[in-house]
Amino acid sequence: MTPDEQVTEQPEESLDVEALQAERDALLDRLQRLAAEFDNFRKRNAREQAAFADRANERLVKELIPILDDLGRALDAAADHEEAKLEDGVRLVHRALDELLAKEGLAEIETEGRFDPHVHEALLSQPSEQEEGTVIEVVQKGYKLGDRVLRPARVVIAAPLED
Repeated sequence: MTPDEQVTEQPEESLDVEALQAERDALLDRLQRLAAEFDNFRKRNAREQAAFADRANERLVKELIPILDDLGRALDAAADHEEAKLEDGVRLVHRALDELLAKEGLAEIETEGRFDPHVHEALLSQPSEQEEGTVIEVVQKGYKLGDRVLRPARVVIAAPLED
């Protein structure tokens, strides 16, 4: 190989290295841009979710305001010692709140019949003539929101009578 041939081979190798370095730099730049875009997407998504939760809370609060007004009127009646009006006012508030929460998907857990550990919490077992494991008393109502148990019903269940 002559010295002229060696000189001509080196520029080809340096061109290949330069091309690979340029390609690497372009890919790195693309990767950095993609990472920045993803980070921006993640932040935008978090802001949108927070805004959605705020709007949902706002809607619920707007629907609770009339119930708050009814409760205020019931308290005003209590100040005047008008027991019948107070009871009517409290019943009105309870019914309005119950209807609003039912509209939002809240449902009372059924407590008739057998104890179900998925939706009931047994506080006591008491000797009873009823079948063992039957709910005989509700200490505190339980509620579901859709299929999710928000609070289990706290109950007393029947135990066999001792002879």
